[in-house]
Amino acid sequence: VFGPLSELGYWTKALKVNHVILAMPSVSDEVRQRVSSLCVRAGVTAYTVPSTEQLLLKRDRVDHVRPVDLEDLLGRSPVRIDTPEVRELLCERVVMVTGAGGSIGSELCRQIARQQPAQLVLFENNEFALYELVEELTEHFPEVALVPLAGDVKDGLWLGEVMRRHTPSVVFHAAAYKHVPLMEEHNTWQAVRNNVYGTYVVALAAQRANVPKFVLVSTDKAVNPTNVMGATKRLAEMVCQALEGGGGATHFEMVRFGNVLGSTGSVIPKFRAQIARGGPVTVTHPEITRYFMSIPESSQLVLEAAAMGKGGEIFVLDMGEPVRIADLARDMIRLSGRGEDEIKIVYTGLRPGEKLHEALFHADERYRPTSHPKILQAEARPVDEENLDFALGRLRAAAAAYDVEALALLLREAVPEFAPVAEVAEEQPSTTVITFPARQARRT
Repeated sequence: VFGPLSELGYWTKALKVNHVILAMPSVSDEVRQRVSSLCVRAGVTAYTVPSTEQLLLKRDRVDHVRPVDLEDLLGRSPVRIDTPEVRELLCERVVMVTGAGGSIGSELCRQIARQQPAQLVLFENNEFALYELVEELTEHFPEVALVPLAGDVKDGLWLGEVMRRHTPSVVFHAAAYKHVPLMEEHNTWQAVRNNVYGTYVVALAAQRANVPKFVLVSTDKAVNPTNVMGATKRLAEMVCQALEGGGGATHFEMVRFGNVLGSTGSVIPKFRAQIARGGPVTVTHPEITRYFMSIPESSQLVLEAAAMGKGGEIFVLDMGEPVRIADLARDMIRLSGRGEDEIKIVYTGLRPGEKLHEALFHADERYRPTSHPKILQAEARPVDEENLDFALGRLRAAAAAYDVEALALLLREAVPEFAPVAEVAEEQPSTTVITFPARQARRT
């Protein structure tokens, strides 16, 4: 025994160590994350053995050793969704997912399939993504009845027919345009049509078909939005709140979370591709931070939130601590076996609509704990249904006319807290509205 874990970097160099095995199955996720980070920063190749939980659940063998990956560095605790409430929500029920072929939508489908639904309706606009998902689910869940439907969430006639024909018990609405810079200027009308009007069309079809539960997959960018994408997602939340307030058999719930590791168009695949090309790795700002969680974890918590909702709630998932993107880039370079002398990091400046730090709650939203330690509930601000209907009509007309300037003004009227990033002074981490309780941005 040479010394404490804090001296790992010194001893790997002194002993000329190339590989480290973390044989620590019983330690907490925080300790595992800390030691993984020490190994990465020491420049050694780290491997880890399965956790005690994985061994007890027989998910892995004791002699199985795998390389440390990015999720180990984030130190996220595992999420269990084998709760009676989730099973009751999904088992032997007809479940529908819009945007089924996307990163979140496809993982939702995998998690739902494990709960043995009577039928799983896959609604997706991308034909190839739908084909791939059907092939995968058919192989791994042959007992689940799949209904693959190609369609646009703005097509009210088709959605109405789908709802009537299949009578789902719950609809998960995951279809959205999500890429902030792309939606900011040239595609503003498409963001409004898809994220706002599309949500309205799907939600209204569900309400008319008396679907018991509708779940909107939302984002932390809907809080104090500084970009078009965030403003449209906040409007989508407001649509669901208004429909909930209007009565009817359908109960509407919203679930917010931040960035998802490895999702399409996200920073992780981009960094991997840049590293594979030999660099440089491009980061917009040295201090920019984001919340991260894995695709399975985010989808599991969406199901948990959906099961506990009674109608009208905005649930917020525990995203852990905000992570500096520059530190994330450095760790990914080290995990690739390279150093910053080989792969450079270049700062390119904040992109249109991008802010330094995200928040999960609006300042006027109160929040309280739920029965799940990783889920909080926001007490939603009231939505005036009449004013919202008027705003949606004007937005739809402006979008149909491709009037970007009118759309920008109407978005700001409909979402008063929407302040385009160009008008917002650079925020400091201390001013960010954080949940679960306040924490500082940390190194991965």
